[in-house]
Amino acid sequence: MAFPIKICVACEEEFELKPDKPGFANRCPECSTPEASDPVTRQRMDADERKSTAEANEARRHAMRDLLYRKDS
Repeated sequence: MAFPIKICVACEEEFELKPDKPGFANRCPECSTPEASDPVTRQRMDADERKSTAEANEARRHAMRDLLYRKDS
């Protein structure tokens, strides 16, 4: 059984679309490998940043709740 021939949208090379191929169906195996993201490079947040982020999220939740559930009067 022949596999369908596709053209990669990233590098425009032809490749066979095989079952259980990792990645996207319109990219060749070389182009669909995920970039290695190092979890150590993530920035650490100190206590003040976490507190300000939590307060901003709480304000967003409160505003959305008010918009969604307010009575039209």
